[in-house]
Amino acid sequence: MANIQISEQKILPRTRKQQLWSFFGPAFVASVAYIDPGNFATNIAGGSQFGYRLLWVLLWSNAMAILIQYLSAKLGIVTGLTLPQNCRKHFARPITILLWVCAEIAAIATDLAEFLGAALGLYLLCGPALLAHGWTRTGTLLASALISAVAVFLILALDLKGYRWLEGGIMAFVGVIGLCYGFEVLLVHPDWRLAAFHTLMPTLDTSSQNSFYGSIYLAVGMLGATVMPHVIYLHSALVQPRLRKMASEGLTPVDAPANSKAQSTSNGLRRLYLRFELIDIIFAMNGAWLINSAMIVMAAVAFIHLGAPVTDVEQAYKTLGPLLGPAAATVFAVALLCSGLSSSTVGVMAGQVIIEGFLNIKFSIFLRRLITIVPAILVIAIGLDPLRILILSQVVLSFTLPFALIPLLILTNRQSVMRSFTSPRLTRAAGWTSVTIIVTLNVVLLGQLALGH
Repeated sequence: MANIQISEQKILPRTRKQQLWSFFGPAFVASVAYIDPGNFATNIAGGSQFGYRLLWVLLWSNAMAILIQYLSAKLGIVTGLTLPQNCRKHFARPITILLWVCAEIAAIATDLAEFLGAALGLYLLCGPALLAHGWTRTGTLLASALISAVAVFLILALDLKGYRWLEGGIMAFVGVIGLCYGFEVLLVHPDWRLAAFHTLMPTLDTSSQNSFYGSIYLAVGMLGATVMPHVIYLHSALVQPRLRKMASEGLTPVDAPANSKAQSTSNGLRRLYLRFELIDIIFAMNGAWLINSAMIVMAAVAFIHLGAPVTDVEQAYKTLGPLLGPAAATVFAVALLCSGLSSSTVGVMAGQVIIEGFLNIKFSIFLRRLITIVPAILVIAIGLDPLRILILSQVVLSFTLPFALIPLLILTNRQSVMRSFTSPRLTRAAGWTSVTIIVTLNVVLLGQLALGH
């Protein structure tokens, strides 16, 4: 008991006064999934076709993302288990298998988009030189994909030196992406009043039936690109290293006797961690929201007057040069490359958490990276349109979202799982409202696709 009191004295004053920074990291790693190449695809398409009109989708998607990521982190901090592990522990096996299948579909769609984005970014930067020496476009893209795969392996290797190294590397990528889009926005001189209006006022393009359905399709794609199912599973795992460190200093299981002094101390440490993680989430998610908004703003100003929406990442790159100068095109490609590399790394990490948590098996993260390269290589080799694949992947993610959100809400609302950390009534209402909105949008999109719009 004395040891626990000493541990509490060691942790609480130090972290409250000067160690908040040491708790920053998990949410920034998760935020990469919110600024991945799928966001580039949907935001460029949305901004070039509908201007500022869909900015409100990003605002509300971000609000839902903050809530969902906090609940995921909370589940991990309170139980000491990831979301997939909790599903396996508390749900029947058939349900667990169904959830695993849906999670794998989301992970595959995510990894496809992210890996394609990294390959495209490298292709845009280095491809012209290779094409000038007689390389084919497909061959250049394949070479870019293989180089990107090696780069992701190197980023994953940072984790071998400790979780802080990997978090630091991912945060650096986020910083570069933010600087790139800050530069792009400065170049285009947007109408801030109109942007603010469409951020706060939900609207859809009603100029024609096709525009209306098209804006719904992109809105659902943007929702899928912003509220990502695979990272819901991942965040509950990202908090575990610090939790293990705290456990070595006196943290006890959440289901220990409630009246024990040890449990009281442990609950205090968990609440402290939750406060710091909430700050981490607010900073990281709002940073991702600003970057996403900058993507739409840039596309809205730069491409809206072209007479036709920009439906290809390569087209966007080639158009930016003549419109805004070579620097704008280069910065765009750098941002896309950083987004693809970092989000592909995070996607592989999420896939690892999914397969190990649901199936209780050990699986090499490097082997998973090797396996998940195959779909993207096939897409490139066949010559499919990368942007269409990127947008389609985001719609797939939106359909798989409920299969991650509903188990998360059920578990965080159960007193048998969360004990004194069970979600309050307002949080439950906000969570179920978010699920309702997502499911409703998906039903509308399904009807749209069934009618052939």
